[in-house]
Parts: sequence; C-alpha cells; structure tokens
Amino acid sequence: MKEFEVSITETLQKTVTVEADSREEAERMAEDMWRDEDIVLDAEDFTGVEFAGNDGKEVEKEASKSIDVLLVEPGQYAKMTAIGSDLKSMQETVGGSIEAAYFFDEPVALVCNEDGKNIGLPLNRAVRDDTGDIMDIIAGKFFVCGLSEDNFGSLPEKLQEKFTSMFKRPETFLKMGQKILAIPTDPIKPTAKKEKQAPGAEL
Repeated sequence: MKEFEVSITETLQKTVTVEADSREEAERMAEDMWRDEDIVLDAEDFTGVEFAGNDGKEVEKEASKSIDVLLVEPGQYAKMTAIGSDLKSMQETVGGSIEAAYFFDEPVALVCNEDGKNIGLPLNRAVRDDTGDIMDIIAGKFFVCGLSEDNFGSLPEKLQEKFTSMFKRPETFLKMGQKILAIPTDPIKPTAKKEKQAPGAEL
C-alpha cells in the first residue's frame, strides 16, 4: 500500500465592470477592490476544481509492540509472557473477541473471551472480592495486563507477584446447593499419545 499527497485546487471567477483609461489600469483597480474586499468571490462564482496527486510512497507498517502480561489457562499454572499489543494478537491469546473487566483497585485489566461462557469454554479461575467470596468465574484463557493512558500495557513489575499468586494454581469447581466452590488443583499433565501398532504385530 502507498501513501499519496493530493492537491485540490478550486477555481472561482467573477467578471466586474470598471471605468479606466487602459486595460492595465482596469486590472489594477479591480485588484485593489478585491484586496479591499469590495469584491468578494463566493460559491456562486465557482467554475471548477482540479485534483493532482504525486507518485506516492510505500507505507511502512508499524510493528506490533509487545507487552508483558500474566497468562492464565485452564488446568495450568499462571505465567508471565509477552504478547502483541494489537487487537489481533489479544484475540488470538484468548481465542476470540476480547472483553476487559476491571475487578481490582489497581490499574490493571482482566482480558478474557467475550463469549467464553456462552460457547462452553472450560471454567478457568474464580475472581474473589476482599472477603474471599466469588464475584465471577472466568471461562477460557485470559490475561491480566496493565493500563496505559489510552490502551492496554504491560503488567507493572510491582504487581506481577501479587496477581501471579492470586491466579497461580488451576481450579476446579463444585456446586454445593446454591453455592459454587473453587478448589485449587494441580496442573493437568499432557497425555502421551499411544503409538499405533502395525497390522499383525505381536503383542
């Protein structure tokens, strides 16, 4: 893609009648009247417009700046990692459209999949208030990041330990009557795939 500069020139024209001894004097008198704003050209005097562009130049795409966030995945320990600060990178991180929640007093955002619960993503972590009661349960992957002036930014170093500790261990959820319990668990270990035996191979 290129970037072009286009000049737009509008032409206004009006004919006036002046009495003079020569054409040069008449032109000078008309110019003086125009400068003194005795003659004013407006939209009714419009006669045309011209557009002239240059050859253009290639536009360099700005590389996506990376930010340090706390990534929290279902069944895994929370960990600090770097992701792109652009919208596409954030959507890829959570697996869909993003939604930001501001549960905490600190200048941070919890960014998750907007449709996580509706599409049945696995429940991930509980978010608790100051008394330990569950305020919400996040479904699917999410990350905790800092807040810059007008966008998301890196999670400040002084807050990394606090939020890593808060979301460190995976959780499983049990419903007891009207109450939901969030129980810390160990990370889910990846299962090794069994190799298929060739037909006729001995056991």
